[in-house]
Amino acid sequence: MKVHILDDWFDTLRDLPCFKKLDGHDVTVWTDHEPDPERLAARVQDAEALVLFRERTKIGGDLLARLPNLKLISQRSVYPHVDVPACTANNVLLSSNMHSGTPSYAAAEMTLALILASYRQIPQQAASIRSGHWQMGVGRTLRGRTLGLYGYGRIAQTVAGYARAMGVNVQWWASEEGRARAIADGLSVADSREAFFATSDVVSLHVRLKPATRGIITAQDLAQMAPRSLLVNTSRSGLIAPGVLEVEIAKNRIHAAVDVFDTEPLRDTSNLLLTHPNVLPTPHIGYVTEDEFDLQFSDIFDQINAYANGSPIHMINPEVWS
Repeated sequence: MKVHILDDWFDTLRDLPCFKKLDGHDVTVWTDHEPDPERLAARVQDAEALVLFRERTKIGGDLLARLPNLKLISQRSVYPHVDVPACTANNVLLSSNMHSGTPSYAAAEMTLALILASYRQIPQQAASIRSGHWQMGVGRTLRGRTLGLYGYGRIAQTVAGYARAMGVNVQWWASEEGRARAIADGLSVADSREAFFATSDVVSLHVRLKPATRGIITAQDLAQMAPRSLLVNTSRSGLIAPGVLEVEIAKNRIHAAVDVFDTEPLRDTSNLLLTHPNVLPTPHIGYVTEDEFDLQFSDIFDQINAYANGSPIHMINPEVWS
């Protein structure tokens, strides 16, 4: 098959063990991002299979209508960036392994790293010594504080294990169903949403972005947080109502560590989330490790081979195949 891989910004995949699974296919790797559907279609006009790097490129009807040769889109995990009805209308199969029961350990580790880096001022301290100075301030100890995890999923539960090992108290908030599962598992759930935000020294978001969760974190939620508390977001920017985090940060009251943004890649160096001293920003690297890529793309390339062999797997719109 003619396989086009989109958005491999650092040309990482060629050097991973899983890339050998594409032996025998005609593979083109694109190492930049092309957001314009017309120009992107011109690039990948001969593609029979598209490989997506998570949500870096949106796949809509305007693109699919320009790709008459396309048969398969292969990716991993959730797919809010893919117009599934448009795929079906254009006779394109979407295969996506939902990896049930397997959390992203890379994202969980990144969450812990952001918390520690924020509490110990690691970026600021490193910048200070690099510039010829010594200590620039005094950080805070994490042990004995309360971590509030919003969302009762696989990544949040992994983060909770890391936190408990460090002597951090963990409390939960989630959907009604998620809270019920946490209670059934014998865990500490806050008495109310207001109490969750008010009593957590750190609030970390671990919720999938879908229509029901878009903007689920409100201005009122952030206003409940205590002064100097920390909001961590390694999930999706859209979980927070538009602009409310920036407003709260501008008050110089709370801190934030954010790995996700409304616009990605974010290159506006005047953006408050990049400039304010109370914010630790990173460029959506929560899942970006060699190990995680090899795991994810091994599944993605297996889906291509399964399709090529006439037995597609992990079909999201199986009616296309049938």
